[in-house]
Amino acid sequence: MHKRSRRFLIIEKKFDKTLMYSPEKALSLLKKFSTVNFNETLEAHICLGLDPKYADQQLRSTVVLPKGSGKVIRIAVITQGDNLNTALSAGADIVGSDDLIQEIMKGRLDFDKLIATPDMMLLIAKLGRILGPRGLMPSPKAGTVTNEINSAISEFKKGKLEYKLDRTGIIHVPIGKLSFEINDLFLNLKALQESIDKNRPSGSKGKYWKSLYLSSTMGPGIPINLNLLRDFRIG
Repeated sequence: MHKRSRRFLIIEKKFDKTLMYSPEKALSLLKKFSTVNFNETLEAHICLGLDPKYADQQLRSTVVLPKGSGKVIRIAVITQGDNLNTALSAGADIVGSDDLIQEIMKGRLDFDKLIATPDMMLLIAKLGRILGPRGLMPSPKAGTVTNEINSAISEFKKGKLEYKLDRTGIIHVPIGKLSFEINDLFLNLKALQESIDKNRPSGSKGKYWKSLYLSSTMGPGIPINLNLLRDFRIG
C-alpha cells in the first residue's frame, strides 16, 4: 500500500473530503496547500459514464485552453516541399521530411507534439510502434494531421491539447500551472468542460459526468460541485 508523506497527511486534514467544493474554492485551497519549490501543474480528473470498450462510447478530442497551459511545447513537423519553410516560419522547433523520419526511427524524440501533413502519413506509419506508446503519433482527431500547418502550430503553442478517455472511463487533463491567477485556471477548466460536453459520444446513455476532482502535482484531489461549474457562462 502506498504510504502518504507527513506533509500530504497534514494537507488532507485541512479540507473536508466529503464536501463538494466550488471550482474557485478548490483552486484557492490548492494554491494555499502548495509548499514545494517548483511550479506545480493543475490537473483535472474527470470520471465519465462511458465504457471505452464500445466504439460509440469512446472520447478523444482537443481543446484550446484560453489562458494557455503554461508549458513550453516543442513541436516537430514532418512534411515536404514548400511546407517545410511554412512550418519553420510558423515557429516549429524541428522540421523535416524523410530525414526526420529516419532520425525518429533511430531514437530522436526531443519534442512534445508531432504534426504531419496528410501526404506524409504512409511514410510515418512505420513509426507507429515508436510514437504510439508515447502518445506522439499524428492523428486527424488530435489535429496533428493537417494541411493547415500555420494554424496547427499556433494553436498548440498557445495551449491546445488533446484529451482521451482511458480504459477506466476517466480523463486526466493538465489545465495550467498553479501560479496562474484563479480566474485564468477557472476559464481553462470551463473550456475543457464545454469541450467534453460538446463532444459527447453518440453511445453515451444516462449520467454523463460522474465526478470531477482537481489536484496539483503534489497536492490532494479535491471534489468539485459539477453544477457550479456547468451553470457558469463565460461572457
